[in-house]
Amino acid sequence: MYHQSFASGLLLFGISLVYGATGTLTFSELASHITGGPLPVFAFVLLLAGFAFKISVVPFHLWTADVYEGAPVAVTSWLSVISKGSVLFVFVSVLYTVFKPMAGTWYNMLFVLSMLTILIGNLFAIRQNNIKRFLAFSSIAQIGFILVGITGSSQLATASVVYFVLIYVFSNLAAFGVVALVSSVTGREQVSDYKGFYKTNPVLSWVLTIALFSLAGVPPTAGFFGKFFLLMSGAGKGNYVLITVAALNMIISFYYYLRIVKAIFMDANEHPIEHLAIPAYPKLAMFICVAGIIITGLTGYIYDYIHSLSFGL
Repeated sequence: MYHQSFASGLLLFGISLVYGATGTLTFSELASHITGGPLPVFAFVLLLAGFAFKISVVPFHLWTADVYEGAPVAVTSWLSVISKGSVLFVFVSVLYTVFKPMAGTWYNMLFVLSMLTILIGNLFAIRQNNIKRFLAFSSIAQIGFILVGITGSSQLATASVVYFVLIYVFSNLAAFGVVALVSSVTGREQVSDYKGFYKTNPVLSWVLTIALFSLAGVPPTAGFFGKFFLLMSGAGKGNYVLITVAALNMIISFYYYLRIVKAIFMDANEHPIEHLAIPAYPKLAMFICVAGIIITGLTGYIYDYIHSLSFGL
């Protein structure tokens, strides 16, 4: 993929400039050498652009929907969950350790990028008719909420990001699991194809609905608590404009997520998707994801444990 090569090139160029400016690449030593000079700032911009490409931050998101639609669902699931999750952990570590002396600079950058990412991800998700493109723009909007949490730059921020990524893994894999099964058996990937889905596939309908509710942040699913902690983290900086924009965009997201749920349970379809047999391993995977969505949200121990681990991060 050309975008991945380009993003890797930006990252490597930024890393080389960091080394040129500081003479070291050791995380524990870099913070004492990083200053607000032009070269470190330019290096950070390149690094930020490279990370932004990989996690689909606006305006570096243009590849996402086309790749999600054109790739096999298994590849799409990997890019959406595993790839983004791993890059996010590295990104947070770099921000909070290497570029901690430049926190004021990168906070302003993330402030703008988070608002653009949430807004554009939501607005474009409303317009999608292909279920994979819909989930692509949904994932872009979710990254925007994660950026809001990252701006908190605190122990709460670290814990909320890790907690939300865990929830995001369960929710997205559950949704893509249903989409993958439907696509592989029937070849149907349009949102309209899911009209009347509940009448023929009640189990798959509930799995997809719970996943969508979690992505939307509907209580008592884990997604609600995940977004709540992200917003609380962002509010720690006192920037209530950012929190207000994010909260209002949560309301917008309810519309397009519930549009899918409405099609599944309420809309009629002359040619509904036929009843699909669920193989044993996909059934187990969906059960684990749904259980994760529910248990992670209703069990406070999981967040408390992640929060306690973040002391050492």
